[in-house]
Formats: sequence, structure tokens, C-alpha cells
Amino acid sequence: MTVGQDRDVVRPATERSNGALNVGSCKTPKVINPAHQFANDGSDTEFWRSIVLFGLNVASYKFALAKSLLELASQGEEKVPLSELAVPFSRNICEHLVEVDRQGTFRSSKFLDACRYYNAGRINETELITATEILGFKNVIDAFHVVGGGEVPTRFFLDERRLSLGGIRLTDEVLQLAQSPEVGSLTAEAEARWRLVEEAWSKEAAGEQVVVLYDAPREILVPALTGKRKTLTGVRPALNGYQKGHCFYCYGSITVVNSDVDHFLPHSLMARGMPVDLDGVWNLVLACQDCNRGSNGKFASIPHARYLKRLSRRNEFLIGSHHPLRETLILATGANESQRNVFLKECFTTASTIDGRKVKWKTNEVTALKF
Repeated sequence: MTVGQDRDVVRPATERSNGALNVGSCKTPKVINPAHQFANDGSDTEFWRSIVLFGLNVASYKFALAKSLLELASQGEEKVPLSELAVPFSRNICEHLVEVDRQGTFRSSKFLDACRYYNAGRINETELITATEILGFKNVIDAFHVVGGGEVPTRFFLDERRLSLGGIRLTDEVLQLAQSPEVGSLTAEAEARWRLVEEAWSKEAAGEQVVVLYDAPREILVPALTGKRKTLTGVRPALNGYQKGHCFYCYGSITVVNSDVDHFLPHSLMARGMPVDLDGVWNLVLACQDCNRGSNGKFASIPHARYLKRLSRRNEFLIGSHHPLRETLILATGANESQRNVFLKECFTTASTIDGRKVKWKTNEVTALKF
């Protein structure tokens, strides 16, 4: 859409010709493993996030194990027999089963049945722990470090099930993560992805498409349903990991507690004729409070065009990571990366025309980090 045409709608790129404007280049990109592209500085935190955020997820066990590892590591545990690991692991699974019964893509699971029996009062905690030791760890311990067909370079535990320990040994890397300021965000990110993934499984089992909406007043993500909406997760933990715990604009450190949810293209433009839903997940980023509403903050300004590429990359992380928001983003912005770049550039051009200001907002970056 060019300036001067009727602004009745900015369509996703799947509904438009390929001859429109683009962000950078519209050439077909090379296929790159998103997990490898994400973990570009090789930090242990990035490798951990790759495990949680970029898995294929045929079951929820990896999320339960991730949360259990952080819990045990925060207590200073190093040697963890399966009987001890089974306690937080089964508790996490049982809690989620109360809310969503489907915890995988498979039809049946003896371990999940044991958790259901416990929730129903048919077995006691001792029987649940025994069942978890026998049935719960068959695949997840072996597969935990595998992302995109290979293992991440950092080991967060060693498998010593066949040794005298009869369990796992936590490494210094996970013990350090558990003592870092980011541990709360890492735990919340695992929980957020778990909530979104289980919603996707439930929808797929019912033959329905996963579409997620942003409930702005409560800053939560909800399924697109008629009638009463249930909460899936907060938007901050759903997005924070894909920004590596850093402000979208200045790259300063943020957490799920001290960050602001910002509309990249200001929400207020919709009241002025912006013909696209700016509450879409594609337009939501996390910013530090200084960038969003500080003395030199963005507020309702349109950001500089240099941030478009960053927004595109963040959205591609979500799409390429088998994220449940994948379908929502594709429906809103286009079927492939080139089409999605066209969509972003057209939205930016239209927003700039409506806004009318030539100078766009930008800020200094406090670190060389890239995401």
C-alpha cells in the first residue's frame, strides 16, 4: 500500500502481491536453525533458554524438569537421586493436569495416568513418587539437552542413573543460573511456554486452530474464544526469553517483573485510522521503564526504522521455535519471512503517515548484545 491510497486495511502478506516494500531484502532467506541463531553469544543462559524455548515438545516433561532443576539448584542441591527429583517433577505435572488434561501429543501415558490417579485421591504421594521414578524419566533426561537435532554445548546436569547415585548430578552451570538475578524470569518463561503449548495440544486434539489474543487491560494472553476467556499466561514471561531478558530498545537488563509491555507501533494510532490491529503479538515488545516512559522515553512515538529489523528477528524467533504463537503470527503477518517483512514495512509506512512526525524516536544501546 502506498501513501495516498485508501487506508481501509493492511492485509497480511499472504493476501498481497510480492511486489511491495520490504525490510532490508525480500530475497528468500537461507534456512537457519533458530536455536543456533538465538544462542549467538554462547552464554549458559542462552543455551538454557534454547532448551526451554526451542524444543519440539511432544510432551510437557521437559518443562517440568526445567522447573524442577531450577528449584533444586536454588536449594544448593548437587547430587539428586531420582526419588528426590520425582518430588518437584510430579508436583509440576499434577498441578498442570488439574488445569489441562492433555500434556502431550500421544494418546496415553502410564505416568500421566498415575498423576491423574493421585489428583483423584486413588493413590498416595509415596505411590506417586514410586511411579514417577519408574515411569516419569524414561526419555526426558536423555532428551533434555537436545535442541534442533543436537545437544547444546552446556550440560546442566550429568546422568548418573546407572551409577551409585541413581539419579542426576547438577553442574556448576545450573547452580549458578539458580543463584542469578534471572532465575525468577527463567522459571516464569518455562511456565509460560508450558501453558501455551498445552493449549496448542488441546486445540489440535479438537481439530481447531490455535489463535491467541492480547488482553491489554490485564496484560495477558488469552485464546480467541467466544464467551468467557481463560488466562493462558502473562505476556511478559511469554516474550521475555525471546528478548534474552533485555529491553527491546536499549538492550538493558529487564525481568518479567520490572519490564513494560510496549506497542512497537503506538496503540493510539488505531483511534486515528490505523487499519490494522496493533494489539497483535507481532507488535508487542518488552521495554525497560526508562525507554518506555522515562524522561526521554518512547511513549506514543513511532520508533526509528532501524528497530524494524530487530522486531522482524524477534518475531522469527517465535515462529521458528515451534511456539504456539507461531500460527497467530503467521495469520496476522504472512506465510513466510519475506511476506512478513513486507507487512511490517507497510505497517510502519502507514503508521508514519498517520502520525505525521518526521523525527522518529531512538535511544542509545547500553550493551553490544544482539537478539
